[in-house]
Amino acid sequence: MSLALDHLVIAVADLDKALADYTELGFTVIRGGEHANGITHNVLVVLQDGAYLELIAWKRPDPGNRWSDIFHGVGEGFVDYALLPDDIAAVVARAQARGLDIASPEPGGRNRPDGERLDWQTARSPRPDVPFLCGDVTPRRLRVQEGEIRRHPNGVTGVAKLTVAVKDLEQSLKRNAALLGTGEVPIRQESVGGTPAQTASFTLANGTIVTLASPTASEGALAATLASRGEGPFAAVFAAGGGAPRELDPALTHGARLTIA
Repeated sequence: MSLALDHLVIAVADLDKALADYTELGFTVIRGGEHANGITHNVLVVLQDGAYLELIAWKRPDPGNRWSDIFHGVGEGFVDYALLPDDIAAVVARAQARGLDIASPEPGGRNRPDGERLDWQTARSPRPDVPFLCGDVTPRRLRVQEGEIRRHPNGVTGVAKLTVAVKDLEQSLKRNAALLGTGEVPIRQESVGGTPAQTASFTLANGTIVTLASPTASEGALAATLASRGEGPFAAVFAAGGGAPRELDPALTHGARLTIA
């Protein structure tokens, strides 16, 4: 599989507070800058495995933008995740040939606080149970910086697991398989966030295990999150060299369910 986890997107109300809170949690946080649309800006937590967390805030609402609508409708927390293609146009063409309704790549960019301009292309399906693609036009090291900023006092090195809430597991599996080019994936029954669910998992190129989870009952956190925020990331587990799992304070994570293990 040629697609790796690129980043997780977490909507926050106050970027300065998010920076301070994630620093308190033991992450090294850097300012990302302002997006080309002039509406959003972000701070980043870059991990040793090359993935990162994007904490994004709005300067004003952006009606019709799904992330903005989720944040301004129900508040802080996960809104999306992205995969990194080696060739975004080729990945999109293959996914379209497999039947996925994913749009052709569109340009995007951001101005870093140091004046560096970054450019990329994204490609999205209208279905929120499918991740979007983010491919660099300028060198990726400008967007995803390297060096000591990838070291974190809490020991986190990467994203080991990501759970994604979906409505219809079989249909979501088909759409994700069309994007990833994977074969048949077994379906299991288990509890996710206190909710009985059907689940299926696949492993990305960087080793992150992504689990699609569809509730089979209305109780528990998974069902509640799906009802309020819609389909998309539900929880993530960071790799940190072993030890007992430690769930991070949601008041400091700004609503994102994050665990260090």
